[in-house]
Amino acid sequence: MSLNPGSATLTTVDDDPRRYEHLSRIRLEDPEAVARAAKARRRHPGPKAGKQNFIVAADHPARGALAVGSDPVAMADRRQLLDRLRIALANPDVDGVLASPDIMDDLLLLGALEGKLVFGSMNRGGLTGLVNEFDDRFTGHTAAALEALGADGGKMLTRICLEDPDTVVTLEATAKAIDSLAERKLIAMVEPFLSVRENGRVRNDLSTDAVIKSIAIAEGLGSTSAYTWMKLPVVAEMERVMAATTMPTVLLGGDPAGTQDEVFASWQTALALPGVQGLTVGRTLLYPRDGDVTAAVATAASLLSHRASTPE
Repeated sequence: MSLNPGSATLTTVDDDPRRYEHLSRIRLEDPEAVARAAKARRRHPGPKAGKQNFIVAADHPARGALAVGSDPVAMADRRQLLDRLRIALANPDVDGVLASPDIMDDLLLLGALEGKLVFGSMNRGGLTGLVNEFDDRFTGHTAAALEALGADGGKMLTRICLEDPDTVVTLEATAKAIDSLAERKLIAMVEPFLSVRENGRVRNDLSTDAVIKSIAIAEGLGSTSAYTWMKLPVVAEMERVMAATTMPTVLLGGDPAGTQDEVFASWQTALALPGVQGLTVGRTLLYPRDGDVTAAVATAASLLSHRASTPE
């Protein structure tokens, strides 16, 4: 069973409730189609210094995090999410995707990842609101699965709560994942936070000093850092933050409270700093307040450097 090659791109959000029915049919009758699509996919040529990468993130639902802004279930409709991802990935300045296995497989079947960087989301066990949320077990992609898919790397959220004993379990698992990826020459994209639990909810400390401390802990995980990248929030005093690491760093978008113009301005300032390799953003661009995914993605893409530096 094969897909219509013309289905790889999309320019507007559709409202046909049967538009992805073929994915269910393929999964039912021909599950090996996912592996074939991955094998046949044209890969991205790889990151280059000076050319910043733009990666769209879509691993939030696997953690039960469906909210965007004031809408608690904005990301619940998988058809709309796929529509929005395909619109974003159709922009040639979008280099790739960061996704959980279910979304990754859908995008492969849709032919939406041709020539794109592919990062799998590895630990999704620390569900939002879970009583042991800091025991963030690796329930998503494995390094072996990512290698088989022809992926470029894996991402792991690494929340560090000094008052919760489950933190050490997550740190150990993260270190093992970094080593497993490095053995396969795959990138480990580590997203560290110093976090606390307040009134039963986990809150990431976004103060400059806390982000710097989280970097110091995270970049020392694993027996090698040769393939490790950082994925960091844009906070105050980003010059100090970026001075804390020599590792390639992508900026995350999160679910910001400011206006879209304010968010883009903060990204633009941070993108100019040494060591920043690009953006890894999801909800901010897939669910913009004005609903125009194409425009939001194009504006974000315009902030990045698209020209690789020439070796001396």
